[in-house]
Amino acid sequence: MPRLLTGFVRAAGYANKVRKVLFAITRGKVNPEEVVRAAAELNQYLFNKFQEIGVKKEDVVRIEAEFDIKDGKIEWNFDSLKIEIYKKEEEEKLAEAMREVEESEKALELVVEELSKLSEKLRSLSDEISQLVQKIKQEHTALKLEFEKEEV
Repeated sequence: MPRLLTGFVRAAGYANKVRKVLFAITRGKVNPEEVVRAAAELNQYLFNKFQEIGVKKEDVVRIEAEFDIKDGKIEWNFDSLKIEIYKKEEEEKLAEAMREVEESEKALELVVEELSKLSEKLRSLSDEISQLVQKIKQEHTALKLEFEKEEV
């Protein structure tokens, strides 16, 4: 079942985001007029939900909804609708959480970079060890042959 995911968007701009995302995920599968109709249907439903739960224009929302395409028509599964709401008052908490996520991502990038360097060093050492083993084998074989020549 296809799913619409808006990502984070101000509540004041959810309708445009829903329409744009729906156009993107149904391109080539549904007539554009049907996309406009279905987006309007979902947006009206969301508007009513936002009114019920007290979402303000400055709040941040993230919307997820599953749908089916039947006979060229988009049918929403309203039971699958998920709305995440981040109140304007909580924006500082969200900003701090985003900073923490960004810091964690940077730290992870540094660790991955360091591990890549170590991996390269290990590869190089492994190659050196393999070459040394081959050299020792050759020298050992040469010594063995020399020893066998002297016995004869």
